[in-house]
Amino acid sequence: MKMISTRTIKRPVFASILLLATSVFASAANYSLFGDASIVSPGKDSASAAKIRSSAVVAPNYGGVSLDVPSGLTIADLDTLSADYKFNEGSCAGGSPRFAVDVETPAGTKSLFIHVGPAPNYTGCTAGTWVSTGNLADTNNLVDATQLGGTFYDNYSNVQTAYGTYEISGIQLVVDAFWAGGTQTVLVDNVKINNVTTTFESANSCKNGGWMVYTSAPGPFSNQGQCVSYYAKGGQ
Repeated sequence: MKMISTRTIKRPVFASILLLATSVFASAANYSLFGDASIVSPGKDSASAAKIRSSAVVAPNYGGVSLDVPSGLTIADLDTLSADYKFNEGSCAGGSPRFAVDVETPAGTKSLFIHVGPAPNYTGCTAGTWVSTGNLADTNNLVDATQLGGTFYDNYSNVQTAYGTYEISGIQLVVDAFWAGGTQTVLVDNVKINNVTTTFESANSCKNGGWMVYTSAPGPFSNQGQCVSYYAKGGQ
């Protein structure tokens, strides 16, 4: 299975996110795009989503989203990881899409890989419709912990027990397996890390009727001004 090294990707310095008892919708400042990735409209019940593509003919042949993580977050702390996704081209294959969870170990930065799609082969993703990953940090979910010293099909509960004190320094959602089945073009929205949900909207998403697209949180909005005000106040 071909994997790109997440350590070769330039990432931003991650800012701390205040964890609250209730769900928090993160603003645009809480993520960055890399490779062949862009913001498109519409998203999942909202104005915007991240489009991530892996193509043999479009450099750099991979793309993804880097997500902020709270300072001090450990593997033991990570109990929710999910996203909504829709394939516009291709399907899941070759270990892509996947979450790459960068972990600080005694041997340096390693990655825990959590794949998207039907287990155990992670192929045959539904095309043309939005699908939820479900909670990929469920204790019974299978993950690839080989870089940490575990196995490819390891229960997440085993990983939390064995490596729970390791701090997480970054999380990326990566698409990079055009070679396994042609171009992969995936829309991604509502990426949830514990109680923080990252969407891909900003005040600009409210314009030109965009405010009417919100059919779920943080909407619906009564008008464009209410939508713009929400983002102007930092997502409140």
